[in-house]
Amino acid sequence: MEHLIAKLLHDFEQGKMDRRQLIRSIAAAAAVVAAPAAAEGKGFQAVAVNHISYVSTDYARTRDFYADLLGMKVSHDDGKQCYMSFGDTFFLPRNGRGAQTPPVISHLAYTIDNWDKNAVEAELKRRGLNPRPDTDDSFHVKDPDGYDLQISGKNMKA
Repeated sequence: MEHLIAKLLHDFEQGKMDRRQLIRSIAAAAAVVAAPAAAEGKGFQAVAVNHISYVSTDYARTRDFYADLLGMKVSHDDGKQCYMSFGDTFFLPRNGRGAQTPPVISHLAYTIDNWDKNAVEAELKRRGLNPRPDTDDSFHVKDPDGYDLQISGKNMKA
């Protein structure tokens, strides 16, 4: 999944697709990831990509690029990262932390339907995913390739 999202962003940055195509492609990827659980009648129903966390070599340059090119609204700018809202999702350009070498997408956050913190935590544990609480409305887990996924309720907003 990480390679797919990275390729989509690369194609977007190279002008091979527009913003709408990028968003549709990411949404389609999210639907494919959610489909097996939905087909089995188990798990959760992803309804949106909540946010994309993007480690850059210079978050301010990345912030200015996306604000200027796509009109994303900047908020929560702390000098190391910021939130950039567009539609019902947000983009988080940030400087690398620890061993993260830019550029990399550090994690994807999916919003799921019918958020119940205790039920979500129980289901993630039942699946052996060792959920790590992040906010009152989200947990982090690792996908089969070790990629960081954040599972969020609809109340998690920038």
